[in-house]
Amino acid sequence: MWFIPHEHEHWLHVWIPLFGAFIWFATLWALLITWLASGRPHYVSQDGSIAYISDVGADILKPLFIVGCCITGVSFFLSSAIERWLRHEGRLVANMRRRERVLAILAIIFAFVGMCGLILLSIFDTKRHPSLHRVFLLVFILGVGLSAIFTVVEYRWISHDFVEIRKLKHLYIAKGTIAGILILLAIAFAITLFQATDPGAVLEWTIAFGFTFYILTFFFDLRMAKGVHKGELSRQRLLAMRERGQGLTADLEANEAGNRGHANGLANAPANGHGNGVGADGYPAGVAPGPANGHTQMDSVNGSSAFAQGQTPIAYPANARAANRASAGYQ
Repeated sequence: MWFIPHEHEHWLHVWIPLFGAFIWFATLWALLITWLASGRPHYVSQDGSIAYISDVGADILKPLFIVGCCITGVSFFLSSAIERWLRHEGRLVANMRRRERVLAILAIIFAFVGMCGLILLSIFDTKRHPSLHRVFLLVFILGVGLSAIFTVVEYRWISHDFVEIRKLKHLYIAKGTIAGILILLAIAFAITLFQATDPGAVLEWTIAFGFTFYILTFFFDLRMAKGVHKGELSRQRLLAMRERGQGLTADLEANEAGNRGHANGLANAPANGHGNGVGADGYPAGVAPGPANGHTQMDSVNGSSAFAQGQTPIAYPANARAANRASAGYQ
């Protein structure tokens, strides 16, 4: 956006999962500390000796519980939707096949289902609406679980296409590990909910705190858009790069180095606008910035280091159909 420097533009998105994770974590701690500080009271809706989250949230702290669940649910859904939007805009590595786009859409749909379940279970508390509360709890667990599965599978396919990008592989492993552990714990929780009340309460608190870390993985997802212009990682452009045998690793590293160089140039340049090896616009000497619209043909500092050495820039395919013909199999 025009009022935010490009190197900081990613903060328009990355604060959402951070804020959501913080609110969720703080809400849980507020509920747990209140129960412990009150001398571990036995609530009306409580069956065992250990209170469930919903038992504490149905009492005096119900307004806090509702607000915390609403903010967390909305931030989780928005993080999933924004991640898909950034891929569509070409600021994150694009989905190369139709199945990846379908998985992304399904992940967003079930993230919305999980959001609705979380909000509704906080409103229909276990003390006044025990049956509805358990229904919405199930909706929340299934929504988040299925959304996580579809997201992990999508990342698996993307990281398979771009094995040279280590961050993608690390994100895939982190998401898969956290989601897998939480799903297994959720299955155990469903079993103990009716068989062993106290172990079920411990599992519920553990799953809830673990959900914080899953939300935080979206921070690293969205942060990968740092320094990337619109269309820079679009499907058509990636196909053209692959046809020329060019990888993305040097491209992305040059992007990050370019942003650091641009920031240093603005901070350290003297009054005449020319610093030590830095041009008037904050670019390294000898490298010209791209067109005014922010889109480059990889000849700027945000582009591949190979093109900075004078090699021919990538030619964009005439249209998406031509790109599809140029790389059979990405359908």
